[in-house]
Amino acid sequence: MKPILFTFRRCPYAIRARLAVKVSGVEVEMHEVSLRSKPQAMLELSPKGTVPVLALADGAVLEQSLDIMHWALAQNDPEQWLGSDPEAAWQAQELIAQNDAAFKGFLDRYKYPERFPEHPAAHYRAQGEAILAQLDERVAAHGFLNGDKRSLADMAILPFVRQFVAVDTEWFYASRHKNLAGWLDGLLASPLFQSVMQK
Repeated sequence: MKPILFTFRRCPYAIRARLAVKVSGVEVEMHEVSLRSKPQAMLELSPKGTVPVLALADGAVLEQSLDIMHWALAQNDPEQWLGSDPEAAWQAQELIAQNDAAFKGFLDRYKYPERFPEHPAAHYRAQGEAILAQLDERVAAHGFLNGDKRSLADMAILPFVRQFVAVDTEWFYASRHKNLAGWLDGLLASPLFQSVMQK
């Protein structure tokens, strides 16, 4: 039996899981779910009810996107996203942690300011932009977020930057973050990203 990956096309957590699975070449059975009508099979495996969820053939269940990425790349890592340098691995972990905590919080507030009426959307955008500026500096220095080629940090963070930019693309492309804009455009246009976003 193939592992089964429950996913949702636009969810950034599910996107990054699919990116790692795709690049690894590991065969999984993809189940696109409706978030309004979640399949009972997924809920029985993972009562939290969020995607992605990976059901392995041995009965194990992975409920976190980063765990799924590491699982796939442990099977096969042809582009060496995990790398072998402990310092680079630590930096990747720090970048992803900042993305998943602080940046995701700013993204949610910027995208849905009506849910967080304490401040206008521009306030939340400015908070997120401070992190975008850090990422822009890293791309300017290295070409990618954690070195001279795409790696785990790039692919784990990409879907969230994409979502942030989509709130107001005109603002982003007029901003000073030119290096990050080039990084984003290049990764979004890649055959890998295009392949995991097909309907």
